[in-house]
Amino acid sequence: MPPKKVLVVEDEANARAGLAELITSWGYRTEAAADGAAGFDMAQRWSPDIVVSDLMMPRMDGLQLLDRLSELPQSFLAVILTAHGAIDSAVTAMRMGAFDYLQKPVDPAKLKTILQNASEQIDSAPASAEGGRPATGAATTDDMDHLGPLVGRSQAMQSVFRTIERIAPTNVSVLITGESGTGKELAARALHQFSGRKNKPFVAVNCAAIPETLIESEIFGHERGAFTGAQERRAGCFELAEDGTLLLDEIGEMPAATQAKLLRVLEDRKLRRLGAREETPVNVRVIAATNKDPQQAVASGELRGDLYYRLNVFHIQMPALRDHAEDIPLIAAAMLTDMNQRHGTSVPGITPQLLARLQSYPWPGNARELRNTMERAVILAGNERLALHHLPEGFGEAGHIPPPHQAAPAASHPPISASIAVPTSQPGMSAPDVVEVAVGTTVDEAEKQLILKTLVATRNNKTRAAEILGISSKTLQNKLKEYNSDAGR
Repeated sequence: MPPKKVLVVEDEANARAGLAELITSWGYRTEAAADGAAGFDMAQRWSPDIVVSDLMMPRMDGLQLLDRLSELPQSFLAVILTAHGAIDSAVTAMRMGAFDYLQKPVDPAKLKTILQNASEQIDSAPASAEGGRPATGAATTDDMDHLGPLVGRSQAMQSVFRTIERIAPTNVSVLITGESGTGKELAARALHQFSGRKNKPFVAVNCAAIPETLIESEIFGHERGAFTGAQERRAGCFELAEDGTLLLDEIGEMPAATQAKLLRVLEDRKLRRLGAREETPVNVRVIAATNKDPQQAVASGELRGDLYYRLNVFHIQMPALRDHAEDIPLIAAAMLTDMNQRHGTSVPGITPQLLARLQSYPWPGNARELRNTMERAVILAGNERLALHHLPEGFGEAGHIPPPHQAAPAASHPPISASIAVPTSQPGMSAPDVVEVAVGTTVDEAEKQLILKTLVATRNNKTRAAEILGISSKTLQNKLKEYNSDAGR
């Protein structure tokens, strides 16, 4: 491959000359321009592969230059240089399509890594139809019903697809939000699949599932003897994901001290293992996910504001399944194909009556609950088409599970009790259990009954119970501690 062409746009003469000389010493072909207007003229004539531009410049600043460069037919990757305190403008540049940003004064090692990543992305991207230059998108088209592991033709899912297409080839951090079971990890895997890192590791870690005392070791690694029981050196998730993608699921459950350390790694691209004296460079794209409202989490102190702004360069909101029920036939068909392969079954399809029932159900557990329901039905059906009798008794019928997102209908006479179903989807259990809650029961007591009944139904599987209840494992543990404390009074 011929050396990449790098255009340096910087209004300060010494900085411009120093950057151009440094980048040339790394083997790149380099040109320089004194401001945004001159940079735009040079880009038109020279067609650089990478543009390294300052933000604050006379005549045309970095954001205006990015906007003008986007009008040119040739593609390029932009790296923005920003002074401390102008991070908001750098984030705006990333949202406009910049590949990455770097704070001034420039750290040569960080700049070299960014340019290497940009070059690798250019080399791995498919050639476009015009002139063979690399395309920066994910090479998909509108109205596709699949994007990697994601499925859907609805407007909500098509919006998710377009966002993933746009940002997957970049190196930006992404925050994915949505209710439990909406497919946040699948969206993260799609971002990885359509990026230049697709042939490198994808590592997913659930921050809520790791004990607080071990989370730093799991994420950042440790040296031998760093703590009691550390008998050997161990790489953390960052090092395991080197050159690839790291998904930090349930980021709001991460302890505050670990969040501070994570922020440092994101900014410096270096980490220090527990017990280590030296820092280790890392090259990892970080994607975070949470089922909480991140702004509320920041307001409550669960999530650091500076970490939120560093992660939330781009935001993907995964829609609840009830909000794109028109996609259920497609999703169910994809799940059926997968389950036939995994279970060795030959279920030929799904009856219209069952599809109608699936589409009318509110799915409080979203796609995860749909998968559990489908899996149970496939195992029962064997070689038959999936039909209503393969569902748990009463599934989806009126009054079976009141949708949590809707108000209960008015009644002329108040009921004596309310029934809340616990959809366990456990092998060997034919139908959901029901919690009877008498009128006059407090909300706290009703919640306690539902949690304890769900644990019984899942045979004390706390992870599964938390999934059914739509809460994190940590929240469930805290509730159980509270109940034990109350019992001891």
